[in-house]
Amino acid sequence: LRWSPWGRTGVKALVTAGVFVTTLWNLRFLLNPSKGSGEDSTHREPLVILVWEWPSKQVPNVSRDVCYELYSITGCQLTTERQLLHQADVVVFPHSRLQPGQDKLPKERLPGQNWVWVSLESPSNTRALAAWNQTFNWVMTYRQDSDIFIPYGKLVPNGSATVNIPAKTDLVSWVISNYHRTQKRAEVYKNLSRYLHVNIYGKANNKPLCKDCLLPTISKSRFYLAFENSIHRDYITEKLWRNSLLAGTVPVVLGPPRANYEQFVPADSFIHVNDFGSLEELATFLKTMNSSRYQQFFAWKRRFSVKLYTDWRERICAICTAYPHLPYGRLYPDLQSWFNS
Repeated sequence: LRWSPWGRTGVKALVTAGVFVTTLWNLRFLLNPSKGSGEDSTHREPLVILVWEWPSKQVPNVSRDVCYELYSITGCQLTTERQLLHQADVVVFPHSRLQPGQDKLPKERLPGQNWVWVSLESPSNTRALAAWNQTFNWVMTYRQDSDIFIPYGKLVPNGSATVNIPAKTDLVSWVISNYHRTQKRAEVYKNLSRYLHVNIYGKANNKPLCKDCLLPTISKSRFYLAFENSIHRDYITEKLWRNSLLAGTVPVVLGPPRANYEQFVPADSFIHVNDFGSLEELATFLKTMNSSRYQQFFAWKRRFSVKLYTDWRERICAICTAYPHLPYGRLYPDLQSWFNS
């Protein structure tokens, strides 16, 4: 055996020191875990989300654990009580309820507290954004590149092998409440109506439909004009999801390019106005389509069903799901430039 200069006592001391150093190293990570969302990933529960002003006129009761009860999202407390501002981890500001100028906002922002700007309207219908530079940490919109993405709807797998198509008595229908001649959709409708008849419902034509009448009425038409009020990336609203796909009719869409729609729904589930060289060609295509070709537009029903997002509680609760992955330290310097991009 070779003689060791350490001896038994020296070796024992070295092992003890190594264990001590390793313990300190591990303790360092326990005390300072990796940051993912502005606060540590082992955030205390629940996460408190203060909605500064509720997006819709009717404010629901959120005093219970609604995120868990309704959507199985744990550790998420919603509140509309402004006196809880100092306890809030996230404060939500719907643009539709914001007043011009910042005098209606909280006077101070707590360290680590994140403010969220929320909008479901398109840039064409969103005003006074320049006033909110350097104000919000995160954005929550229908845009896919938002920090919190809140689409109007989506297709979810259903595994159904049956395809039910409602009986049809009309060719084309359109529900329109706010008709402005300067809008692209007004121009397209005017020219399209020269070649085929469109059944028009809604306030703009003095034919409003009750809530329970909407889908049964639209479902009688073979096609629905899912024309957006303005054309912007990802701006695909209930006109596609509810009035067309859920109603059981084929959407004729006017909005962002076809490729953008195909990020949300199958390519063979809709007709795009831009697919045709002229509106006369589109009209002919609609009028002469045979039954076999028409049924192909519903192939998606064998695999999917439509999920609508209509409850603001579900949208707000989604913040808790996204929270661990949201960027830390972000502040939008120019909200208007981002939204108009």
